[in-house]
Formats: sequence, C-alpha cells, structure tokens
Amino acid sequence: MNMNTLLIHGGIDGDKHTGAVSVPIYQTSTYKQSSLGKSSGYEYSRTGNPTRHALEKLIADLEGAKYGFAFASGMAAITAVLSLFKSGDKIIISSNIYGGTFRVLDKVFNNFGIKYEIVETRDLSLLDSKVGPSVKAIFIETPANPLMNVTDIEAVSKIAKKHNIYLIVDNTFMTPYLQRPILLG
Repeated sequence: MNMNTLLIHGGIDGDKHTGAVSVPIYQTSTYKQSSLGKSSGYEYSRTGNPTRHALEKLIADLEGAKYGFAFASGMAAITAVLSLFKSGDKIIISSNIYGGTFRVLDKVFNNFGIKYEIVETRDLSLLDSKVGPSVKAIFIETPANPLMNVTDIEAVSKIAKKHNIYLIVDNTFMTPYLQRPILLG
C-alpha cells in the first residue's frame, strides 16, 4: 500500500460495533469481565484500550512491523526498551545519541549494572571491533539531534546480525514517512 494511502487507511478499519469509519476515542477506564481474570480483551485503559490498539496497529503498519506500541513520550519508549537488558549487559551507543537517552543510561540504568560504550557508529570498522561478548545491542539515532549526523542503518544492521545482537534505532527526525529502519535491516 502506498504510504499516503496507509496513513489514511492503515491500522484498524473502522469500528466493528457501530460501523463508524474511524475508530472512536474510548474514554472508559475499565472494561467488563465475565469473572476475575477473564478479560474480553481489555481490562483497564492504562494497559490498553481499543483506541490505543488502533493507534498501535497503524504505527506498526507505517513502520513495516508486526507490532507497535504507543507510549506517552519518546523517553518512556526508550526506558521500556532499555528495561529488556539485565545487569552485565553492555549497549554500544552512538556518539551522537540524544542527550536524554545518554542520561537515562548513565544516571539510571548504569545503577542496575547495564553498561554502555560511546562509539562513533559511522565508523563501521571501529564499531565492529567494539562488539564483544557482553555487548547485547547497538543503539543509534539517525539523523542525530542536533547535528543531523547520519549513520548507515543497513550497514550497522549487518554488524548487529553478524554478532547476533539487537539494533535499536531512534528515528525521531525522519518518522516512518521518510525512513523505515525495519526495512533497512
């Protein structure tokens, strides 16, 4: 589907209960359950609701992903991703990474034993040489804020795959309209 068409028609196709062509904004906080722990799909709006589900499906479609997740902020999303790592894990971060990402790694996750190393990720041979046994991910932002430095996502993806580690891409500036990191590897 063309990106412009996807922007209009992606995600969930209307509301199955009312026939509305757009998903309504559900303002309820709780949902009926047949019994304790027996959900009909939603339990509490903080953990999920039909409106957010439609947004997450649209984001996944736009990104070319199987799933999407909506967060209140970019830092909430970054914190969720970093929470996947455990003590002793190391993440290589681009020397151009967003300052908020650096601070949460340095001031919060460092306290939990998650380490990081700052590397110029545009230097692919240097990057490849820095991946050791404790490295579990490479985290880049491209184009990077504020200097707009560009890291080759496809090339870095090949390095990550070679070492069987994750590649995390902050795509803030480009959005999926202009750049789709998943499709680049």
